[in-house]
Amino acid sequence: MNDSNKALFLGLVSNQTAFITGIVVFLVIGLLAFRRGKQTKRAEFTAIGFALMVFPYAVSQVWLLWSIGVALMVLLAVRWK
Repeated sequence: MNDSNKALFLGLVSNQTAFITGIVVFLVIGLLAFRRGKQTKRAEFTAIGFALMVFPYAVSQVWLLWSIGVALMVLLAVRWK
């Protein structure tokens, strides 16, 4: 049994934990971006923030959740000036 299987066996890391953590992280960052977009009247922040808050409901796989979320966060960081 390798280290990752041991961690899964011990319940330290699971797909469910990673999924819930991703939802919370992207929801909070999305909410902050959405509010920033509303305050500064920048539609791109509002749209990216809304996408970060909504897309986890349409995704069912952990790797896809984190891939899309990180891509949206990179887009947000590039636009943030």
